Amino acid sequence: MNLANKLTMMRVILVPVFIILMMIDTFWTNVFALIIFITASVTDFFDGRIARKQNIVTTFGIFLDPLADKLLVASAFISFVSIYILNVPAWMVICIIAREFIITGLRSIAASKNIIIPASMSGKVKTTSQMIAIITILVILVVNSALIKFYSLTPYDLVEGTKAQKIFGLILLKAPFWLMLIATIFTVYSGISYIYQHRELFSDK
Repeated sequence: MNLANKLTMMRVILVPVFIILMMIDTFWTNVFALIIFITASVTDFFDGRIARKQNIVTTFGIFLDPLADKLLVASAFISFVSIYILNVPAWMVICIIAREFIITGLRSIAASKNIIIPASMSGKVKTTSQMIAIITILVILVVNSALIKFYSLTPYDLVEGTKAQKIFGLILLKAPFWLMLIATIFTVYSGISYIYQHRELFSDK
C-alpha cells in the first residue's frame, strides 16, 4: 500500500475514535476530538497531492478517499445533533447527508455513461463552509467543557452575567446554529447546482 492510501486508511481508522470521543463529551475528549479532526483533515489535504505527484493514483484510493471524507464529516455532524447545548437541528444534518447521497448517485449515473463530473466552485465552497463549521463548533465544545471543568459555569450562566460575559455566552450558544445553517445552505445550493448543470444525465436518449 502506497503512502497516499495509508494516509486515507488512517483517516478511516480515526473516524470511530473521533465518534467515541464525541460520545464521551468531556473536556479532554473534546480536545482530542478536535485534534483528531484537524489531523484527519490534514491527511485529506496531502494524500491526493502525494498520489498525483508520485503518479500512484489507484482504484483503491479513488474509491476510499471520498468515502473517508464523507464518513468523517457525517460523523461530526451527527455527533453535534446529540449534544444538546449546541442546538444543532437534525434537519440540517439530514439535508447535508442527503446531498452527499444524491450527488454520489449522480456521479454513478455519469460514470455509467463514461462521463466524469469535475469538482465545481460551489462544491469547493460547500466543503470549505463545512470544514469551518465543524472545526469552529469543536472549538466551541472545548470552550464549553473548559468552562464546566475549570469554572463550574455553562454558557447559560454567562448570559446572566456582565455585558461582556453575556455576549460571550450568546456567541457560544448561538454560533453553532448559524454556522450549521450557513453550511447547510451552501451544501443544498451545491447539490441543486450539480443536478441542474448535469440534468442531461437523467435523459435516456
